[in-house]
Amino acid sequence: MFLLIQIINTVFKLYSYLILARIFLTWIPVDPHNPVVQFIYRVTEPILAPFRIILPLGGMGLDLSPIIVFFLLNLLQRAIINILFSIAI
Repeated sequence: MFLLIQIINTVFKLYSYLILARIFLTWIPVDPHNPVVQFIYRVTEPILAPFRIILPLGGMGLDLSPIIVFFLLNLLQRAIINILFSIAI
């Protein structure tokens, strides 16, 4: 059971790093045809896109969707881990 918890923690951490990489990619000029850039966009867009529709961009064009996604991913991770701990004990 603890191995499963470790795997879940790792998956959530990796996905958070991909979202963080996506944020950094918006700050620097990158080749959109680069396979790594395309991978990051393909993996993160399905989660970020719905929040971009809900949240309007700020006055300066600030995209707040990654912040909301980080928060919700953290809540989801904690909920899953708590459920697994309660099953294990």
